[in-house]
Amino acid sequence: MNKILIIGAGIIGMLTARLLCKAGVSVTIIEQGYAGQESSWAGGGIISPLYPWRYSDPVTSLAQWGQQHYPDVLADIHLNSGIDPEYIQSGLLYLDIEDELEQAVKWEKNHAYDFAALSGEQLKAVEPGLASFGDDKKGWFTQSIAQVRNPRLVRALREDLLRLGVTIEQQTQAVSFITRGEKVTGIETDKGSFTGDKVVVAGGAWSARLLEQWVRVPKIAPVKGQMIVFKAEPGVVSRIVLSQGRYVIPRKDGRVVLGSTLEFNDFDKTTTDDVLQELKQEAYRIIPALKNYPVEKQWAGLRPGSIDGVPYIGEHPELKNLYLNAGHFRNGVVIGLASCQLLVNQLLGQETIVDPTPYLLSEERLVNDSKEIDLRRAI
Repeated sequence: MNKILIIGAGIIGMLTARLLCKAGVSVTIIEQGYAGQESSWAGGGIISPLYPWRYSDPVTSLAQWGQQHYPDVLADIHLNSGIDPEYIQSGLLYLDIEDELEQAVKWEKNHAYDFAALSGEQLKAVEPGLASFGDDKKGWFTQSIAQVRNPRLVRALREDLLRLGVTIEQQTQAVSFITRGEKVTGIETDKGSFTGDKVVVAGGAWSARLLEQWVRVPKIAPVKGQMIVFKAEPGVVSRIVLSQGRYVIPRKDGRVVLGSTLEFNDFDKTTTDDVLQELKQEAYRIIPALKNYPVEKQWAGLRPGSIDGVPYIGEHPELKNLYLNAGHFRNGVVIGLASCQLLVNQLLGQETIVDPTPYLLSEERLVNDSKEIDLRRAI
């Protein structure tokens, strides 16, 4: 195998390219916009599903593999690119999960996670910035959860790939596939044609749009998330805090991210004042001191939602040498590294890091009009 083409320069596309390049494969990425500037840039960067016990085993398997391997990979990216993606093991404090505690404890025991049950003043000891609660307030804390800063991660990845020799064709729109019989041999774009031995579609929420004119596709829907960031100071928040579906993430320079919404509005990325006010009030409810700091920015990203929250990873059964790596919903970072390694294992004919079966584009996972995406439960 001499060359692989990848459509999409988000975290999934770039990590896939990096792994292939490290294995000695020539890689060209085709990106309709700018590398890493869609969902990959917009996310919070928590290296854990928000409520991991709500997800199926296939998601958990990828998340755990990624959590184990991210530190070394990110350190290597930092070294090669000169850009710090700000990997921080800040820990995660869960609040308001009393109704799910039995399920969460069972999940913890099955997957060997180290959580500590806290209440009353113990919560303030872990995160002094929390609002004052009564002694009956309970929480769950794990020190093992880490984060990265998405905008810095995608910048570091892009620079790392360029130094490794990967070609990134930005502002280049993939129009169609070049085929010979039942095999893909390249990509036709608005700037010319590119040929390769295999093609990987890693276009996030846009993946199905490109594929549907050629083959049956899995249902991948854009799920908008609006977020805000406060220009705060170091020490205002020290832990990731999750409460009632909203998370607070402290960055290294003191900024604090608050997110995020789940909106099903097709490809609309506009932000709204109603959501801005809602997110501000949620921030003040969790960390009252944030009232003293301005909101620096509000933005929105489009997550690639799949029917069951499990990404599609593997070769398409109807067109040979065409592969898909998409549908990660809001877990693109946490399961991205493992999903890319799993795909690369398949591309190179290697033993896979996990059983690939749950992620493949099986008949039952291709478009079925009787199924509708409902990801509100998997938040």
